[in-house]
Amino acid sequence: MAMKIDAEAVRTLAALLEETGLGEIEYQDGERRIRIAMPVVQAPALAAAAPVMAAPANGASAAPEGPPAGSVPSPMVGTVYLQTGPGEPAFVKVGDRVAAGDILFIIEAMKVMNQVPSPRSGTVRSIEVENGQAVEYGEPVMVVE
Repeated sequence: MAMKIDAEAVRTLAALLEETGLGEIEYQDGERRIRIAMPVVQAPALAAAAPVMAAPANGASAAPEGPPAGSVPSPMVGTVYLQTGPGEPAFVKVGDRVAAGDILFIIEAMKVMNQVPSPRSGTVRSIEVENGQAVEYGEPVMVVE
């Protein structure tokens, strides 16, 4: 017996993938199971998150610095990989010119490797994390100016 496809559920799950930046999502309701997977082709637009700042030691108030100009933040919580595998060359190095859409790094989240493209053309000014480091949503990973 053929299963009737719930097109609305598929659309809803696909919208969640796009909204969260995940590479796949699975939903189960009783015997019905739906799994949607798609490659991440664009980092999701990030809402401005207020950075948590430590109070200055001298008691003077300091204006929040925020992420560096040209910052490329992590689109999700996960582990950042700056190369495709051990012993492989890095996707980019400081000083490299990149075009909008070039892959900068991978975020592994829930066993899914999510490629993160450059949001703009420019030069890689700095890499703010180490390969294999855990990152939070919105945490600066690279600076491309």
